[in-house]
Amino acid sequence: MQSRLTSRLASALGALALVPALAGPAFAAAPDKGDTTFMFLSTVLVLLMTIPGLALFYGGLVRTKNMASVLMQVFAITCLIAIVWVTYGYSMAFTSGGSLNSYVGGFSKLFLSGVTGESLGGTFSNDVSMYEYAFIAFQMTFACITPALIVGAFAERIKFSALLIFSVLWVTLVYFPIAHMVWYWAGPDAVGAAAKAVAEATADKKAEAQAALDAVLADAGLIFSWGAIDFAGGTVVHINAGIAGLVGAIMVGKRVGYGREHMAPHSLTMTMIGAALLWVGWFGFNCGSNLEANGVSFVAMMNTFTATAAAGLAWMFIEWIVKGKPSLLGLVSGVVAGLVAVTPASGFAAPVPAIFLGLVAGIVCFIFVTSVKGALGYDDSLDVFGIHGVGGIIGALGTAILASPDFGGSGILDYVSKPGSAIVAPYDIMTQLVAQSKAVALTIVWSGTISAVLFLLLKFTIGLRPSTEEEREGLDVAEHGERAYNY
Repeated sequence: MQSRLTSRLASALGALALVPALAGPAFAAAPDKGDTTFMFLSTVLVLLMTIPGLALFYGGLVRTKNMASVLMQVFAITCLIAIVWVTYGYSMAFTSGGSLNSYVGGFSKLFLSGVTGESLGGTFSNDVSMYEYAFIAFQMTFACITPALIVGAFAERIKFSALLIFSVLWVTLVYFPIAHMVWYWAGPDAVGAAAKAVAEATADKKAEAQAALDAVLADAGLIFSWGAIDFAGGTVVHINAGIAGLVGAIMVGKRVGYGREHMAPHSLTMTMIGAALLWVGWFGFNCGSNLEANGVSFVAMMNTFTATAAAGLAWMFIEWIVKGKPSLLGLVSGVVAGLVAVTPASGFAAPVPAIFLGLVAGIVCFIFVTSVKGALGYDDSLDVFGIHGVGGIIGALGTAILASPDFGGSGILDYVSKPGSAIVAPYDIMTQLVAQSKAVALTIVWSGTISAVLFLLLKFTIGLRPSTEEEREGLDVAEHGERAYNY
């Protein structure tokens, strides 16, 4: 069992964990300036996804009287979580948590303690470093966008104060632990150094060196230790947010007049602009998750093109067949579904097989949004669960298939067998599918359960919703005393 765990841990390339230079091996060279610039641009692109991308995408989908409130919610969450991230979020996600290390990190880097402009960490290549601040900033944008995604599930009917409190508690109890469980590991240099020590150890020191290697491999989050892979956030971001959104939509309740009043998007123009910005920003999301500018980054880029385009077309054509007309809203919804689905597979899949992942995501998400939601009767205002939750699950499970070398995938790298370098490990689709399924199940249970508790806590303390009169007036005026449009 231990040898199998060791092999799985050493093989997992798809985790985005940093190896701080203060705790890990020294690097032979300073970070490459090209890689550093690449990470700077990727970070800015992910910020663009959120503000203004997500804000405009969501804002255009609500009614005019709630446009400013949605923009405010997304923008405020971005600011708030950025501060939470540097205060304790980074430490909880990407440091060792001691006895709780399987589930969450510790507080050794509270307020970014010990991090300077010269602090280095690892990438996915042996002896290739990056500035720790680059990694902190990049991952901060992920932490900011995830709770902002949840907003769409109960848009037009949530109190601003309750949303801010929920966001802080949710990232603390859900996002940071899931990010740690999926993405935290010792890194290739620590693994390679320990494996090299085993290879070079004399007979009397072999057991001691092996124990040291086992300890390095065991320094990982629970989901990572299962062998699950998530290149850029299928579980951490999309399933996590989608499940929380579904729980929130149910527990907050339906919008006043839902099912009886006209609630069409007030500006498809704004929604299209937001969707376009999401797609552009998503290249930072997926390509930057490689942590260095090399061929894998361009694999992620091609997949972010092909799967997304396929999903948009799939949604458009199936809607055309079912409803008689193709809509702009359907096309951009399919595009987002494709972006979500390809995220966990983006660095592992080949571009042509990724097209099939996009096609499946576009069709299945269409069915959930247009049929399943109505049949079950919940009011997921902007289809957070139908697109992010369902699309994330499709992507996470599909990654097990598309990552296989049999389908042109990259496989998973093994840093132990040949210390100091990485080779492709033997790959079994069913084994990987089991690991992916366990990761999906844990994320659903963890996010769903804790989200429900948080919504209940807020419901019976400060309340979740504004009054019926305030909701009818619109949250722009009722909550913020301003309007998005003044004619």
